[in-house]
Parts: sequence; structure tokens; C-alpha cells
Amino acid sequence: MIAMEVKQHQFFINGEWIEGEEHYDLIAPYNKEVIAHIPLADEDTVEKAVASAKAATDKMKKLTLLERSTILEKVVAIFTEKQEECAKILAFENAKPIQMARGEIQRTIETYKFAAEEAKKIAGEVIPMDAAKNGAGRFGFTKKEPLGVIAAITPFNFPFNLVAHKLGPAFAMGNTVVLKPASQTPLSAIMTAKIFEEAGLPEGALNLVFGSGRTVGDALVTHEDIKMVTFTGSVPVGKGIREKAGLKRVTLELGSNSAVILDHADDLAEVAAKCANGAFSYSGQTCISVQRVYVKDKFYDAFMDALTKEVEDIKVGNPLNEDTVVSALIHEQEAERVEKWIQEVSKEQVARGGERSGSVIQPTVLTNIDSHFSVIRDEAFAPIMVVNKYETWEEAVELVNDSQYGLQAGVFTDSLQKAFQAVDDLEVGGVIINDIPTYRVDHMPYGGVKNSGTGREGIRFSMDEMSELKLGVMNLN
Repeated sequence: MIAMEVKQHQFFINGEWIEGEEHYDLIAPYNKEVIAHIPLADEDTVEKAVASAKAATDKMKKLTLLERSTILEKVVAIFTEKQEECAKILAFENAKPIQMARGEIQRTIETYKFAAEEAKKIAGEVIPMDAAKNGAGRFGFTKKEPLGVIAAITPFNFPFNLVAHKLGPAFAMGNTVVLKPASQTPLSAIMTAKIFEEAGLPEGALNLVFGSGRTVGDALVTHEDIKMVTFTGSVPVGKGIREKAGLKRVTLELGSNSAVILDHADDLAEVAAKCANGAFSYSGQTCISVQRVYVKDKFYDAFMDALTKEVEDIKVGNPLNEDTVVSALIHEQEAERVEKWIQEVSKEQVARGGERSGSVIQPTVLTNIDSHFSVIRDEAFAPIMVVNKYETWEEAVELVNDSQYGLQAGVFTDSLQKAFQAVDDLEVGGVIINDIPTYRVDHMPYGGVKNSGTGREGIRFSMDEMSELKLGVMNLN
């Protein structure tokens, strides 16, 4: 793996890069080398960041819709120029295979492009006051206003694009942000802040701090000047944020153990390829990775044959290699956890893989797993796929719904009736017909039910979450 220049980095507060007193070593997941020194924020640093964001709220609110859109268009242009540099940052700091890293940067560019477009469409609506007996001679209308200071707490797995899903709609709506990225992926956030600085975002509109959830996260979540917390991460942390946030607006995206129903398919090899891609790309470290596959009993053997061929061809190794699909998990303790989960089941149930080497888990296919095992009950966030067979459609729906999560599900069927039944009956935020649940484009409404969270992302939908609706009524009598 090519060496990365080791630098001591800074916070970004009120448009300035500020030194920290304490630092931690950022370790590359794949080769375990130190790649950066990152400052640790204390409560005083957080206070300065929030004060800076609050002071900038008037400047952001007064920007015209065109001015906000223009800044975001400049961000798109700069990201486009720096695509390969950004992709290599991902390969180093979270071991994302380079081809997938490039794909994330492409999506990031598209996300900011959507935000730039939506910034020019902010509008309210006319309320027909005279539809009520006491409304004659009155004109009612609504307008959308920014909330103010938003705390954005983001995960390691898509550190450019999931940050874009917080910053893009926030700035399009005229809000300011204090961003706390995951401790393992600060370099992508630093690059993002530099790009917004170059694009001309008003000073103080974006503030960047690093540190633990206990110190930085709690200080943000409980701060009286924070108007909204938008968080992507684990269920326990999300529940803690909900409990501590009080009356603040909160959106939570908390993960899943996403399922596929294979009811019918003309090409089982194609379905197997899609499921393998959804389960094993970036080592399964995606909230909507394919973790559970329920296959109609008559297709089961043929599907397993096709899936085995797909898994045999998956390349495991250095994230900078062009053909790598599976590399290191984000931390070795995560790999150790997954190894223990695999060891809970019998050896006969391990159809492929199951081995661990350091932080790397081989692509693993498990079969005939009861619902009480961790590998099917909890979120693996690893290159694991469980394949079980079912007899009836009703059984398949029940199996998918037998989960604490409900983010997205995929259904392969040639029955239009079953397709609509799936949309109606599956307890998830999104049902993807004739594709895997890992499918996502960045302007669609995205979010889940049950322990998968609350609220929706997808630029326009995030902007609704990040705005306050105000009513005006004029008496024309």
C-alpha cells in the first residue's frame, strides 16, 4: 500500500483552521499504519464551534436561493476536480476498495448537485382560507425558513456521501452546521471543509470538530443553541441521542439486517450476482447490505450453485488494488465479533468462507440459520449473507418482518400482485422490486421504521426536516 504523508490536522471553526491541544493517531484499517494526527475537541472547543455557527445564522438565512445554489455548484465543480484524491483518502482511512471509493465520490458529487438544484425550488403554498366558514376575505400562505444551527454526526462507512446528505440540504435550506465525523474518517471531513471554504461558504456556516461521542457528541446533542441533530450510526447511540435531545428536531438512520425475497426470477445467475454484490461490496459495511436471503424452495439449489460461483470470484485484499471487493473491516475488534457470530453456527451451515485474518473476514455464506442466531438477528456490517429457503409467500413476508429493523428490502418476483403486496406488507421504509435492498439513489426518500430510525434523507426530504414552516394570513376585508 502506497504510503500517505502523515500530517497533524486542525479543527475548522469560524472559517479558520485551529490547532488542538491533544491529538490521536489515525490508523489505516488495512495495514495498521499511522496516516494522520487528529485533534481531540474538549467542551470548550465545541462551545466555540456552536457559537460560530450561531453567529453565522443570519448570514446564511439572508443568502438568496441563487447564492446558496451557486456555492453548492462550486462545491460540485471542486469535487469533480479532486475525485481521485478523495477516493484515495477513502482507501486509506476506511479501507474502501478503490473502485467503490470512486463510486462514492461520484455519488457525493451527484448529492451536492441535487442540493444545488433543490436550493432554487424552496417555496411554500397558498392555503385556501375561504374553504372554512370564517375564512372569506383572507389570504393564507406558508413559507419555509431555516431552523438555525444543526449538529451533524456521521459514520465511517460513506464519509463523503453521508456528510453530503447532511451538509447539502442544510446549506441549501440556509442553516449552519457543526459537523462531528466518525473518529476513523476525519480526513474526508477535512477535505470537505476545505472544498466548502474554497467554494465561498460564509465563515462560520460550517464548523468541524473531532472527538468521542461522550465528549463532543453529548455536548452537541444537549446544547441549547442546537436546533436539530441529524445522526447516522448505531441503535444504542441513536436511542441515547433521542433521550438527551429534548425538544430538538432529530433524524436517525440506524441501520438494518436487510432481506431479499426470491419468489421468482428468469435468470437466477443474475439475481445471485446482485445479491453477492449487495452482500460483499465494501465488506458488507453498508446499512442496506444484503444480509438475509429467503429463496423459494424450488429455486434454492440452483440459486446456491449460482451464488457459489459468484463468491469464488470475489477478490480480497489491498483496497488500492483495482480488482479488490473485500478488504479490512474498519476495526479488528469488529472482525473478531463477526468471527464469534460465525462460530455460533455449525460448520455444516457455513457454505462458503467464515475465516478471519486480522481485520479481514472472507466472504461468507451461511445456510439454514434459525432466527435466534446473531448472524441473522442483528446487524452484521460485515461480508456475511444468510440464505434460507421458504415454502409460501406468506411465510417469506413473515420471515422478513421478523426483525427489530426495517430499512429496505428487495423482492424478486414476476407477479405484479405480489409486488404490490410486498410494498404494502413488508415492515420497512423502502421496498425495491426486482432488485436488492442495497439499491439507492441520492434524491429518493431514504430511511426506516422500527429500530432503523426516524425521518427521511434524500435532499428534498432532508430539507423538509431541516426547515420550519411558517404561516402568514392577511385579512383583506
